[in-house]
Amino acid sequence: MKVLFTAIFLSLFLLAMPAYSFQCPTDIDKIVAALDTGPDLTADELAEVEKLLAKGEAQHDAGAHAEAVATLAKAKQLLGIE
Repeated sequence: MKVLFTAIFLSLFLLAMPAYSFQCPTDIDKIVAALDTGPDLTADELAEVEKLLAKGEAQHDAGAHAEAVATLAKAKQLLGIE
C-alpha cells in the first residue's frame, strides 16, 4: 500500500512540474511589462523587484521552477500586479 501511495504521489508531483515551468516566463513578462510602465515605487522597492526578477530568472533557467514561481510572486506583490 505504501508503494502504491508513493507511486501516485510521485506521478502527480511530476505531472505538476511542467505547469511551473510554463508559469515562470509568464510571470517574468508581467514583471518586465510593469517595470516598463514606470511603477510608483521607491528606489529601494524598485531595486528589490529587480533583484527578485533576476533571481527568479536564474532559478527558472536552473530548472528550479517552483522556487522561481515563489520568487517572482514576491516581485509581483511589490508591483501590485496579479
